[in-house]
Amino acid sequence: MDNINLVSDTVTRPSKEMLAYMFAAEVGDDVFNEDPSINELQSYAAQLFNHEAALFCPSGTMTNQIAINVHTRPLDEVICDEYSHIYQYEVGGYSFNSGVGVNLIKGKNGKITADQIDKAVKLDYDWLPNSTLVVLENTCNKGGGSYYTIPEIQEIKKVCQKHEMALHLDGARLFNALVETNETTQEVGNLFDSISICLSKGLGAPVGSLLIGNKSIIKRARKVRKALGGGMRQAGYLAAAGLFALKNNIQTLKKDNDRCKELGKILSAQSYVESVRPVQTNIVIFDLANNISADQFLKALQKKGIQASAFGPKTIRFVTHLDISESQFEKTKEILISRFSF
Repeated sequence: MDNINLVSDTVTRPSKEMLAYMFAAEVGDDVFNEDPSINELQSYAAQLFNHEAALFCPSGTMTNQIAINVHTRPLDEVICDEYSHIYQYEVGGYSFNSGVGVNLIKGKNGKITADQIDKAVKLDYDWLPNSTLVVLENTCNKGGGSYYTIPEIQEIKKVCQKHEMALHLDGARLFNALVETNETTQEVGNLFDSISICLSKGLGAPVGSLLIGNKSIIKRARKVRKALGGGMRQAGYLAAAGLFALKNNIQTLKKDNDRCKELGKILSAQSYVESVRPVQTNIVIFDLANNISADQFLKALQKKGIQASAFGPKTIRFVTHLDISESQFEKTKEILISRFSF
């Protein structure tokens, strides 16, 4: 049976073209700044976002955690939405790695406003942590792929400047948002002190994320990366995959987004679905009707050759990506419309 994997866009595998590009890479020792493929990737990404430098890391969790460490000191706090990846899915690393707390805001679908941030900033008292960093997630995973637009970020940037706070973007799926808004990477880069982008989700690289910022931030980030065990050697083979992805796979994300919106419409019409969260990019989250549990639904899907993930006792998440063929997508639609046996 043909397996259709909607668990995550992290399940993508390198294409033949990407593999060929990887095996042709020139490599060196990156700890000594001597891997030409990594240096090329970092330079390309920095220029893409109108910043001075970038740092190649094994994962998005690492790039986020490095950013938090660089922008804060112990007894500081990070302001973010309650759905933020740094809070939900990074093992409390903000505390473990940097000795800081989080100030959670209840936003809408993972998005917070400039006014909410302004009101959340702590006063300068001995018994309160210092509010020094704001983290936005674009797109927001737990928010169903929701995204911020440039005008929204501009208002948040003003608040950060008012309170002398840094602004970091967890842009793991940023390009999924940009192909929807047609905003540019330069516009985004000009608003953030640091940006994390993931290469191993919809872009299709096997491993890796980038932290982007000015020279001072990235110089400090290299030390923190080393302390976290992220200093790699001949990792240029992996960096080459990331470079290929940035140069060739960004526009494919629009197809992923469009497919997901189509799935959202189909699910909204099914009796086994109670509600579907707004679908904006390549993630659709929906709640099951009646007494159907997420476990029951996933088992029924699996029998028909579809894998997905639970996002709660009665909640399911689908994620579309470039490894889903046209025939697999058509089959998925047919299965969702057909009668299920739970």
